[in-house]
Amino acid sequence: MTASGSDSPTSPTARLVARMLDGDRLALARVITRVENRTPEVPAIMRAVHARAGRAYVLGVTGPPGAGKSTLVDRLTTRLRATGHPVGIVAVDPSSPFSGGAVLGDRIRMQTHTLDPGVFIRSMATRGSLGGLARATGDVIRLLDAFGFDWIIIETVGVGQTELDIIRQADTTVVALVPESGDSIQAMKAGLMEVADVFVVNKADRPGAHALMAELRFSVHLHYTSRASSKDVDWEVPVLSAEAAQDVGIDALLDAVMRHRSVLEQAGALGTRRQARRRAELEALLVEEFSAQVMARVRTDHELGRTLQAVIDGSLDPYTAVAQILARTLRTEPT
Repeated sequence: MTASGSDSPTSPTARLVARMLDGDRLALARVITRVENRTPEVPAIMRAVHARAGRAYVLGVTGPPGAGKSTLVDRLTTRLRATGHPVGIVAVDPSSPFSGGAVLGDRIRMQTHTLDPGVFIRSMATRGSLGGLARATGDVIRLLDAFGFDWIIIETVGVGQTELDIIRQADTTVVALVPESGDSIQAMKAGLMEVADVFVVNKADRPGAHALMAELRFSVHLHYTSRASSKDVDWEVPVLSAEAAQDVGIDALLDAVMRHRSVLEQAGALGTRRQARRRAELEALLVEEFSAQVMARVRTDHELGRTLQAVIDGSLDPYTAVAQILARTLRTEPT
């Protein structure tokens, strides 16, 4: 079958992707924009880069606003670049209520790396994503991976129960806190324990840092001893201190990340986790695509339209409506 449309090797999108895979950073930026905007070319783009992805290690850095995440990412990037690793950075920012774009831009982040050809920084807007990750973040990670970055760092917004979404993308997750976070730890503790592979208390020169670290270490050890048997790796989450603005504690933080990576690889858990993520991605795409197709059918099918209107009017319950819609779209009998 002859390729056509955006899948054709001569289409503008295919040529742009080819330039990206040849190392053109401008093409990479333009492809990311298309993916982030969810243009119709997204499936063709992701098909084109699939064979080149799967090599990068993904590090997530999350924590509450003001925890110094950007500075930590900047310092970690400096260390990784010193060992020759190219680094891609995805900084997920709050969405602007006016434009829908990222409030914080690339140019005010990590300025020491803006002229380094081995570093690529992209800010993305959450666009209402409850988990703090933009809807297209996973696709952007694969684009950076296919481009050839050894390390991809995701810096995300906020922290809490919904931040569990980060573990769907990152191989290792660093949770950054500051001494002022102490009062809110109790509310976040369950989510934090599930998310964190490494804790780092940044701005550790401030009052309360030692108390927060002691509380975290107690909670981590309790969680480790009570849940160790259900974990896929034997790893007690380290609790570290740092003063990123003064470049203090960064070597120990990177060492903990490297040790966690080694534990995952030696246990075979890294491959297993990535397989689980690919399955979850497939399931999410199936749900998304099926929902889009069903709603498109609802808009053109008068009988389905009447079913939808009956739910809106309150004369039909949603469960019965779903059964009727599925019966008509899938040609099955409602149960």
